[in-house]
Amino acid sequence: MKHIARLLLALAVIFATPALAREQISLNDNWLFIRADVPEAKNADYRAESWQAITLPHTFNAGDANQGGDTSRGEKEGVYYRGPGWYRRQLEITPVAGQRYVLQFDGAALVTDAWVNGKSVGHHEGGYAAFRFDITDALRAGDNLITVRVDNTRVPQVAPLTGDFNVFGGLYRTVSLITTGDVHVDLMDHGGSGVYMTTKAISAQKAEIGARILLKNDSAQAAKIAVKTRILDADGKVVAAAKTMASLTAGQALPVEQALTVRRPHLWAGRKDAYLYKVVVEAGSDRVTVPLGIRTVTIDPDKGFLLNGQPYRIYGANMQQPGRKGKGTAVSDAEIDEDMQIMDDMGVTALRLAHMQHPQRVYDDADHMGILLTTEVPLVDAITAGSAFQDNAVEQMRELIAQNYNHPSVALWGLGNEIRSTVPDANPVLAALQTTAKAMDPTRPTVYAHCCLADDDAIAGHSDVISYNRYFGWYGDTFADMGKWADALHAKYPKRIFGVSEYGAGASIRHQEDAPKAVVPQAFWHPEQYQALYHEANWRELKARPYLWSEFIWVAFDFPSFRRNEGDRPAINDKGLVTEDRQTKKDAYYWYQANWSDRLMVHITSPRDIHKRIRHVKAKVYSNMDEVRLSLNGQALGAQKVVDHIATWEVDLRDGENVVEAFAGKDLHDRVVWNYEGPIEGK
Repeated sequence: MKHIARLLLALAVIFATPALAREQISLNDNWLFIRADVPEAKNADYRAESWQAITLPHTFNAGDANQGGDTSRGEKEGVYYRGPGWYRRQLEITPVAGQRYVLQFDGAALVTDAWVNGKSVGHHEGGYAAFRFDITDALRAGDNLITVRVDNTRVPQVAPLTGDFNVFGGLYRTVSLITTGDVHVDLMDHGGSGVYMTTKAISAQKAEIGARILLKNDSAQAAKIAVKTRILDADGKVVAAAKTMASLTAGQALPVEQALTVRRPHLWAGRKDAYLYKVVVEAGSDRVTVPLGIRTVTIDPDKGFLLNGQPYRIYGANMQQPGRKGKGTAVSDAEIDEDMQIMDDMGVTALRLAHMQHPQRVYDDADHMGILLTTEVPLVDAITAGSAFQDNAVEQMRELIAQNYNHPSVALWGLGNEIRSTVPDANPVLAALQTTAKAMDPTRPTVYAHCCLADDDAIAGHSDVISYNRYFGWYGDTFADMGKWADALHAKYPKRIFGVSEYGAGASIRHQEDAPKAVVPQAFWHPEQYQALYHEANWRELKARPYLWSEFIWVAFDFPSFRRNEGDRPAINDKGLVTEDRQTKKDAYYWYQANWSDRLMVHITSPRDIHKRIRHVKAKVYSNMDEVRLSLNGQALGAQKVVDHIATWEVDLRDGENVVEAFAGKDLHDRVVWNYEGPIEGK
């Protein structure tokens, strides 16, 4: 029976070898899950008979994340499950003396506890960073039971307390087992690599690189090991190396500092040239690899963002955690790559990763694509008074930095977003986060996204630079007020470095309106055309002001939010430039592609406005070409010069089907079909 049970569970078998080199083995398969609280599940004699067989990544909110409130019942908000879920898995292994065994969780929300063979091996609070539990002392030869309890209930001492997004519960990222020798690069450095590569100085002739390597001796004896660091170029050639002998007493943690020089460095220059080196660190039998991009980041109150000392315009979108309807945030690497490619195709130079740490794949992709990032801890809207909340926020900042320090794409660390009240006082928390960030990484600036209090409120004064969430023309005011506000603030505080961290408008691809009227954001009607007009006007205001260090659209993709009850369906924030399923790019997406991308393009707006009620309409085309030609039902309507990435024609539709085609250059072409159906009777 025992043999049959093993076959049914398809247990992972790890064959022990004398080598103590680091290995990382996926544990994504063969889990059992139940969405309930069953504390006895950690016991070996518990029978998980009614549990569901699942594969990681997995969230227990995949099915209810898009359930909004029922307005007929007076429900202003949706409700999704927030509570515990339990996971179990068998592991067959023969532990080897002198070797450590560590579970790595790449993300689990919101509070995680784990047991091996009924013995507690770790507790973690926070839903978005990776974390590790050393399970060496809990393992035995043969079968081992891993049990994990994950709970996404709101916890007073754990950020985020609230926000315009869902907290997806479960083991929604991957889990693995790391094995390495007793003397190793520290695995317990806040979930990070234990290696910190810092560019100290750059010239055309050389780059001075500092390496800080955290070692740990988990054995009962003193140890002496060689620590070798090599920097390899993109062709795999060693361009710099260092070697240090390190002596560690039993149980000691020891940092090792090394200096390396790269001759004639090839700089990481964003989208222009995202050149990456690779760093290989060998500490005794252990081995760690991290990326290195040689570059500098500075921000000036008049010139804005500077990359390698040169002005580099930062524009792009906010991106919530990658997700898909029916899967929540339990997405694959391929789906993350798709998100990043969509943004890359639009031409972004940067992304703001809102409002929490994202999967490592996002940072890896950004390194290779040359997309700069701001990445932040999930301090959103509110805090809890007291040391417990502050300590947790600080630990989440430590995790964010330790895990992402070596990514050249990471330009700024974010302290938080939209603390809406000074009661309880959030200033001590923000001050502690600022102190922590600067102590761990003095090379990168910090930023805070401010809203809903005075522009010069003390909350906005902790970070190195500030960004503002401003929705002129959506939540009141007019499109032109964006520029007026920015100019007034710059005049009042000429040395303040500030940007725009959010601006945007909602849109449903099901809502189409020629010459749209002003929209009520909280109402049902969110026409796609109004979103396009909003972005046309706001981008014109922003691009004319080079002193702004950044401009980030809210938001890249529509995403679930239980608090929303507006637009064409509840529980969705529809301000995305792309729909939640990633199948439809809204007109506003193409407006930015025309402005930002080097890829030649032409796009006829309103392709989904297929039921025309007005005969005489304006055909509008977005393009980054100098000239566009238009035809209606096969008849040429002539060419128009493209002015500010827009060309327009006045056209008269015939009854029934009308085919509109746009041409530019030799090969660019777009086509839409509009059906003229006459005015609505009685209007």
